[in-house]
Amino acid sequence: MGSKHIPQSQSLNCCKPTQHPGVNRWVLAKGMAQFQEVMRQQLESSMHVELENLLSTAKGADIEVCRKDFEGFEKLFHRFLQVKGPSVEWTKINRPPEDSIQPYEKIRGLPTSVSESLNKLAVVKLNGGLGTSMGCKGPKSLISVRSENTFLDLTVQQIEHLNKKYNTDVPLVLMNSFNTDEDTKKILQKYTHHRVKIHTFNQSRYPRINKESLLPVPEDVGMVGEGSDGWYPPGHGDIYASFYASGLLEQLLAEGKEYIFVSNIDNLGATVDLHILNHLVSQPNGKRCEFVMEVTDKTRADVKGGTLIQYDGKLRLLEIAQVPKAHVDEFKSVSKFKIFNTNNLWISLAAIKRLQEKNEMDMEIIVNPKTLNGGLNVIQLETAVGAAIKCFDNALGINVPRSRFLPVKTTSDLLLVMSNLYRLEAGSLTMSEKREFPTTPHVKLGSSFTKVQEYLTRFESIPDMLELDHLTVSGDVTFGKNVSLKGTVIIIANHGDRIDIPAGSMLENKIVSGNLRILDH
Repeated sequence: MGSKHIPQSQSLNCCKPTQHPGVNRWVLAKGMAQFQEVMRQQLESSMHVELENLLSTAKGADIEVCRKDFEGFEKLFHRFLQVKGPSVEWTKINRPPEDSIQPYEKIRGLPTSVSESLNKLAVVKLNGGLGTSMGCKGPKSLISVRSENTFLDLTVQQIEHLNKKYNTDVPLVLMNSFNTDEDTKKILQKYTHHRVKIHTFNQSRYPRINKESLLPVPEDVGMVGEGSDGWYPPGHGDIYASFYASGLLEQLLAEGKEYIFVSNIDNLGATVDLHILNHLVSQPNGKRCEFVMEVTDKTRADVKGGTLIQYDGKLRLLEIAQVPKAHVDEFKSVSKFKIFNTNNLWISLAAIKRLQEKNEMDMEIIVNPKTLNGGLNVIQLETAVGAAIKCFDNALGINVPRSRFLPVKTTSDLLLVMSNLYRLEAGSLTMSEKREFPTTPHVKLGSSFTKVQEYLTRFESIPDMLELDHLTVSGDVTFGKNVSLKGTVIIIANHGDRIDIPAGSMLENKIVSGNLRILDH
């Protein structure tokens, strides 16, 4: 997330008294603390009044939904105003103990009864995001990624395959947002004859906050017209409260489910792993691990990913948004922080229930500044699902192969998963045996390829990329049928120029520029 941690509300620092010689500094500090406390209370009070006004514009069933959302929002806002400084002290950060991050090879082992273990599992996909960054309207999960299959199609196929193969009943749960709920529900009808039970619940809908006044932006609870950009879904850390409030958590527990496997719907590597599941269910009850975070080795492409640290005796997720500016380069270093969070998480349902009921779920607040279309500066308060790791007992990191992290965030990622680098089987993508080394090529497509529709028109067919290491494409470039790319290929069309790579071309370690001059790299 492109988020910054704002240590405390700017409005609280606006009236610092000037220090006069002879004034007792202790009295001044005490007075300042009291003043800030009064300011905090006033801000909370003003926020409460504004939320009550917003609530008065709700009708029917919306009243109760909004009231619940606002209660959660007020708790978050209260915590935001309490924060005195950065959420971590850099000097207290330690490397996690050796045994707290296990290598995948060490935990490998299949359950004695696969079906018995699978019947204790539900799969949860985070489905709150839109496809806007790739120029698509509607939920990102409905973008076609491979052989006309969408992210959602592939997810359903994977779980259906498991249920048929092992004669099990693993359900799929989608956490939607107000942005994706309606469109997703329409499409779910097409899976009625598949062997997968599909449940949905909605994450909260919170009002964006005016950065200057620290008051809510929307004037009513409506979502039409300009009013719609006054609202936001508060990050995937909201899963715990929303899942619990929906009644679905209770329902799954009653059906004998013990764990959920949570992942982003756009991570095509996040399939159900029987080895990790076995590791969870085979532990003795008192030592049961309540939370597993899949981490994987950092490369230079992952320097912004959250990492695991030891802090105050607990395993904890450190996000770049929490890092003091002076230490950002250190955080990005591949040598100091060697692993990052894939956001593939295995979590005990009973533990979520316990922590929710005792109000012990504690996640750092991420303050995400945004500028709305009209130029208004706002902040949105968010939390990350992995940040709750410190609340669970016997939490563990498992260092998994890179193949379990295959996110599709851009059309550059899309090109990789559409290519012959991967084969598709029962909804799962695996690296082709024909590729001689397991790393994925580094692909950078320029701005002419950003939107999916335009990207698709630039490839008559997806090139052969089995032997590709690096591809950079910039400017107005199109690819004919059956193009083959090997080694390092750089194609740059200058402004006003156009490059058409002819059908059947084989480019190996080539730089192509301007008027289609082909040079050795």
